[in-house]
Amino acid sequence: MASTEHKTFTREEVEKHNTPDDLWVIIDSKVYNLSRFKDLHPGGSSALLDEDIAGQDATEAFFGLHRHEVLLRPQYKRLQIGVVEGEEEQIKPLAYGEISKVPYSEPTWLNEGFHSPYFKESHRKLQKAMRTLVDETFYPDAQAREADGKRPSQSVVEKMAELELHAMRLGPGKHLKGRKLFNGIVTPEEFDYFHELIITQEVVRVGQRGYGDGLMGGQVIGLPPVLNFGSPELKAKVVPDVLAGKKFICLAISEAQAGSDVFGLHTTATKSEDGKFWIVNGNKKWITNGTFADYFTTGCKTEDGFTVLLIERGEGVETKPIKTSYSSTAGTAYITFDNVKVPVENTLGEEGAGIYVMLSNFNHERWVLCCSSARSQRMIVEECMKWTTQRKVFGKPLINQPVIRSKIAGMISRTESVQAWLETVTYQMCNMAYKEQAQKLAGQIAFLKMYATRCAQQTAQDAVQVFGGRGITQTGMGRFIEHYHHTVTFDSLLGGAEDVLGDLGVRQAVRSMPKDARL
Repeated sequence: MASTEHKTFTREEVEKHNTPDDLWVIIDSKVYNLSRFKDLHPGGSSALLDEDIAGQDATEAFFGLHRHEVLLRPQYKRLQIGVVEGEEEQIKPLAYGEISKVPYSEPTWLNEGFHSPYFKESHRKLQKAMRTLVDETFYPDAQAREADGKRPSQSVVEKMAELELHAMRLGPGKHLKGRKLFNGIVTPEEFDYFHELIITQEVVRVGQRGYGDGLMGGQVIGLPPVLNFGSPELKAKVVPDVLAGKKFICLAISEAQAGSDVFGLHTTATKSEDGKFWIVNGNKKWITNGTFADYFTTGCKTEDGFTVLLIERGEGVETKPIKTSYSSTAGTAYITFDNVKVPVENTLGEEGAGIYVMLSNFNHERWVLCCSSARSQRMIVEECMKWTTQRKVFGKPLINQPVIRSKIAGMISRTESVQAWLETVTYQMCNMAYKEQAQKLAGQIAFLKMYATRCAQQTAQDAVQVFGGRGITQTGMGRFIEHYHHTVTFDSLLGGAEDVLGDLGVRQAVRSMPKDARL
């Protein structure tokens, strides 16, 4: 609603102010004085002096060129001098925590009148609280950090720790025991993978890919090996500080010399003469959160094979930022280890058995990426639905073009199928022990991730075509489309490249083929 301090004008009064020195317009029932602003207008003053703009209702013209958020910026809000008599604004941003009414912009279970066998009352309460938190706290920080490239603000990290979100993002387990989860919305005993799915998908809504990974994405994949394979003493030293947001951890496996081939690693760890330390030499590349990490869960080549060590930042450890397709907010790093002394007590699991440490981690990592991909695709559907119904071409909304409707139909179909498959897999995870998940779901999750990220790339391409030039512009109407398009390949590579995962799934299926099966 308009502020009470604003004056009321009739449309006839506004029409009289249509000259370069006296220029008023109406946008969604609000009256703006652009007399002094016209020369600062990015599109030039001539765009505002058009006879269909000056002194007229410019709502349609405005929303054909600008996002609603422009009107909310302080420098533009100050231009409002009044409201139109007897009229109310029709276009309003969603309140914090509110569910979008745009068709297919939300998972089906959140839509009024729809049902789900998976989501209970605690899930719905967590979703509402999480969305409000993201809207109020994460979203503005994400836009600012995407602009300056710095890691997520420490205040956000501390707020997450206060609500135990860092612990909750690791999934259900013993690490939640005794913790008060999100002010008691859900108990540690009832917390399941659907609760975690909600947290992940709500964070994705900030629309900034680098920020999502920078928000302690490294902890999600770097801390579980410590929790599951570290000694009690090591866990007591590391886990509390990481979950409290005081220390940061990352997973350091990938190398320039060996991508998906963990047995081809060049980073070596050899025992000191007294047997008390590992001496680590080598490098790691593309390590998420590496630039600001305090701990590195590191894969090393040892005499017995492949071993995982927890390395603390210190003498001999150097990190350098890597420029990627998304912002440096994620802290993507190149890491060098130069004669780094690591206590043997920092060995995770058995010496030479590092592959089992990593395999136990992969399913959850890939599942998290599927959660993110499913929700980010839905954001693109919402952007396209809004744009095509407000943008006019040839005198009609863009959605009237059959080719546009066809593209959006594909986007919706892919998004809904990814989410449905994801929920089915998540249900299985909730009803299987961790070891059973590794045996039965590795192929399913591999296929799902391959499918999700391929769907995402097709949706990104189609969205650019729908938005045209705006879809490759970093500001304005298509800024989220442009960002999504140039970062969408990250998920197709992280956690295993698409083709590698597809092959993994087929190989697992072949191993389960019954010997008596014949055509």
